[in-house]
Amino acid sequence: MSDTSAPRIPTIDLRPWLAGDEQVRKGIARTVDEALRTAGFLLVTGHGVDPALREGIRAAARAFFALPTDVKEPYSAKVGGRGWLGPGAEANGYSEGTETPPDLKESLTFATHRPFADPVINAEWYAPNVWPAEAPELRTLCEEYLDRMGELEKQLLVLLGDALGLEPDFFSRHMDHPTYGFNVNWYPGVEVVGEPEPGQFRIGPHTDFGTVTILDRQAGKGGLQVFTDEGGWEDAPFDPEAFTINIGDLMARWTGDRWRSGRHRVLPPPADAPAEELMSLVYFGECTPGTLVESVPAPVGRVAYEAVDSHAYLRAKLDSITVD
Repeated sequence: MSDTSAPRIPTIDLRPWLAGDEQVRKGIARTVDEALRTAGFLLVTGHGVDPALREGIRAAARAFFALPTDVKEPYSAKVGGRGWLGPGAEANGYSEGTETPPDLKESLTFATHRPFADPVINAEWYAPNVWPAEAPELRTLCEEYLDRMGELEKQLLVLLGDALGLEPDFFSRHMDHPTYGFNVNWYPGVEVVGEPEPGQFRIGPHTDFGTVTILDRQAGKGGLQVFTDEGGWEDAPFDPEAFTINIGDLMARWTGDRWRSGRHRVLPPPADAPAEELMSLVYFGECTPGTLVESVPAPVGRVAYEAVDSHAYLRAKLDSITVD
């Protein structure tokens, strides 16, 4: 893997940001701004999320993924829904116009458990989570994890507002009732998925769709790669203590392309380690429904995009990666 000190993707310790003096905070904000202009990625430590919680989710999810398909099938969901996404459900490359075979993964997908007042919006975006009876401990673990992710996301959004010289709540005030998503992605070896087809990935090249993605990942030869104009495709830096943070398409639009939506992919099982298995916990930050995303004007912004309804935009993106 690449060295964690690679300048295009720096590591940010949140503790001095939360407790530091003004000069320390300004220095961190400058580093964040520079990194999001070039790669759209950061590593973040000092977040306070217990590693045991993350490993508990992995253990419970792994037990579910190991079950026979006919046991998992009743939990099947569509992309953007709640439950189990089986093999062949997604091809993420299609969201950027890259035609690939379906992604080599399975997922458990959950979201907010707080219902929304508007019944139409509630029906589309706040459906109840589907918790597998075969993994009874998963619900408690995931709900605790999602509470922690919500707290961390707000801290990050305040940091992002500061990095742009905006009001501290410029982004966070639009997240009072977000439709965040959460995927547990399982990337098994070739004994489960078979030999990869040409151009097939565990997750095809794409950018995320929302605001801020918080990823807890494992290192592997068939792991995460990020794309920069300077370096092309590179193995993402890894720190077991850190979350990998990237911004999505809505945040890039919001900043008028000052920041780039982090393009990435997950490599297929490697030929020299075909049995490699990895699991990622992926929190997708989103806005409260009805948020109008308008580009920050110059000199902060670079491009003035047409304003979009956050969730009309998200729905179109989710539809684009669904394999019929």
